[in-house]
Amino acid sequence: MPHHSRLSTLVLDCHVDDLQPALEFWSAALGKPVATPDEDGDGRYGVLATDEDEPIILLQKVEHESRVHLDIESDDIDAEADRLERLGARKVAFVKRWWVMEAPTGHRFCVVRPQRERFGSHLNRWD
Repeated sequence: MPHHSRLSTLVLDCHVDDLQPALEFWSAALGKPVATPDEDGDGRYGVLATDEDEPIILLQKVEHESRVHLDIESDDIDAEADRLERLGARKVAFVKRWWVMEAPTGHRFCVVRPQRERFGSHLNRWD
């Protein structure tokens, strides 16, 4: 059964005690206002405002060292994770409702459910 995927989110993993200064810095650095300073109400996630045709920019408070990773959104996260495994990636863990993956290059990324109402342009169809 076919499924779809596309680049969804640039995630800035921030090893910090308080995410607010990181949001302020990246907002000013990228010229993107803060859209949501505390997305889940737990102080771990904040979002910068982006246009519909741009990737989402998410800041995430983490325990590991700071880094940037990508999220790929899909209407079938298991099928997409399986497809990426066939390309050489490996599944690291299923967390809440997404797959943490590792590319053959060692880069971590996630396969997530659609993040915007309109799944929209730049969509790949996989059979």
